[in-house]
Amino acid sequence: MKIVCISDTHGQEYNIQKHFQLPPGDILLHAGDFQSYGKMEEAVRFNKWLGTLPYKYKIVIAGNHDRVPWNIGSKNTKDLFTNAIYLQDEEIVIEGVRIYGSPWTPKFLDWFFMAKRGSVKLKEKWDKIPPNLDILLTHGPPMYKLDWSSSEQQYIGCENLRNKVEEIKPKYHIFGHIHSGYGYTRNEYTSFINASTCTEQYEPTNKSICFEL
Repeated sequence: MKIVCISDTHGQEYNIQKHFQLPPGDILLHAGDFQSYGKMEEAVRFNKWLGTLPYKYKIVIAGNHDRVPWNIGSKNTKDLFTNAIYLQDEEIVIEGVRIYGSPWTPKFLDWFFMAKRGSVKLKEKWDKIPPNLDILLTHGPPMYKLDWSSSEQQYIGCENLRNKVEEIKPKYHIFGHIHSGYGYTRNEYTSFINASTCTEQYEPTNKSICFEL
């Protein structure tokens, strides 16, 4: 099964094709920040774009730029994702592949799906992640894994998340959030992929990262 990973498209999904073509695959994973300003029209446009892509499965989580309210009037906003599977602190099994998705990151400025760094709330989110995963999909990185911010000149991944990943040892951990951390690394147990599509200048020029499972 071929997995294609992208993240942090920030409303520029239709500009991606100007820079590179998404490769063929079975599952497309998007690790959050499909919006830039948390506007509903951004989510609607993103969902429409997903509908043009030929992947059998498309899985999306939110990021800190993504306002995903659950109810507007009688309509559940989650229903907007008619062309993808939206995960929020939950697991799905696709053709035997276990995938868990979560949007949370340590607090930085005043965005969405954030909790105070090192807080009980953030730890509680990570405690929900089950063992024996094939793929862990989070918006932010664990501490010291592709999390160096060129603009902030520091590592800003989550230490609690790193502890959880070291405990449960997923085969793959996919994330974004830190655009300058784009790339791949691994340890003895887990392959880490920062799939940020946008650079720190918000140019959608970083190619998707793929692997076979």
